[in-house]
Amino acid sequence: MSEGYGLALLGAVCSVVLILELLRRRKLSEKYAVIWLALGTVIVVLAAAPSLLEAMAGAVGIAVPANLLFLGSAVALLLVCLQLSAETTRLEDETRSLAEEVALLRQELEAVRRRD
Repeated sequence: MSEGYGLALLGAVCSVVLILELLRRRKLSEKYAVIWLALGTVIVVLAAAPSLLEAMAGAVGIAVPANLLFLGSAVALLLVCLQLSAETTRLEDETRSLAEEVALLRQELEAVRRRD
């Protein structure tokens, strides 16, 4: 294994350990940790067996294995961004609903106080 692959493997393993530590400290939700652990595991496997990336690149007709890695990374980041956008939209809807409920409760409370 060349020095570059060893460094890539070390970085990938450190990334997985960091994800696990964030999960343990409850700084990262389980549903997001699954995504990041899957990506980290793929990176560890590809760093440990670079010939696998070369074989996959050849199988899909990509001449340079690094290009396949960049393509896969771009797709993974796009999927993560889409998932986070969907989650943000859901949270905005929930926040709006809660704000409306609080406003109605506040109005109801003021009406009760005026009657008393």
